[in-house]
Amino acid sequence: MWFHEHPYPPYIPKNTTRLIVGTLPPPRFSTGALNDQDVDFCYGSSSGMLWKIWDRLYDLSLVFENTNHAIEQRKAFLKRERFGICDIVGGAYRDKIDASDLGMQDVQLRDVLSILEHHPKVDTLILTGGNSKNGPEYFLRKLLKKATIPLECIDDQVPRKHQFVCAGRTIISHSLTAPSGTANRAIGSMLAYKEAKKRNPKYNTLDFRAEQYGRVFLST
Repeated sequence: MWFHEHPYPPYIPKNTTRLIVGTLPPPRFSTGALNDQDVDFCYGSSSGMLWKIWDRLYDLSLVFENTNHAIEQRKAFLKRERFGICDIVGGAYRDKIDASDLGMQDVQLRDVLSILEHHPKVDTLILTGGNSKNGPEYFLRKLLKKATIPLECIDDQVPRKHQFVCAGRTIISHSLTAPSGTANRAIGSMLAYKEAKKRNPKYNTLDFRAEQYGRVFLST
C-alpha cells in the first residue's frame, strides 16, 4: 500500500473568484519523476489537457516544458483571470502506483468549505470531473452532506451545474468532463461527440473538451 500525497498546496491568488477543483495529479508529481514535457505545477502533466485547452481558449502561447518559465506563465494567467486551484483530495492510499481515481482508498479530503469561508470573493467552483465514484463532484457532495448543506441542481446536462450556500453566499459549481485521457472512452460514447465526429472526421476529444470548457470558462 502506497500513500499518494498531493504535491501542491491550494494555489489561490488574491481576488480569486473561481476555483478549479480536481483530485490528485499522476503519482510522478509526488515522487519527483517528471518528464521533460511536464510542468512542475498544478495540472502540469504532459498528458493532461486543461492547460492545452486554456492555451487554445485564451491564446496564451504557453510552453509545455519542465522549466520555471512554464510555471510563471501559468501563475500569471491564473492571477489575471482570477482563477485559483484547490484540488479536493489531500492524499489517498493506493494498491497500485497509478493515477486512477477509482484506485484511491482511505481518501483524505481537503476542507474546501472552510477554504471558501477564508476566500470570500470565490463564487464559482469548476470541477474537473463528475459524480462518478471518487470524482470531484462525488467528494464535494460528501463534504456538503456532512455539513448538512443542500446541493441544488440547476442543469443536469454535462457540464452539470449546481448551487449551494456556504459562508452566507451562493456558490455555483460546474462539473466538466475530466481533462485526463481516462475520460476519452466516455467521451467517445457520447451522442454529441459521435455526431460531431461524423461531420468532421478530424474532430477529437480535445476539440470536444475545448468546446465544453469554453462554455464554462468564457461565461463565468
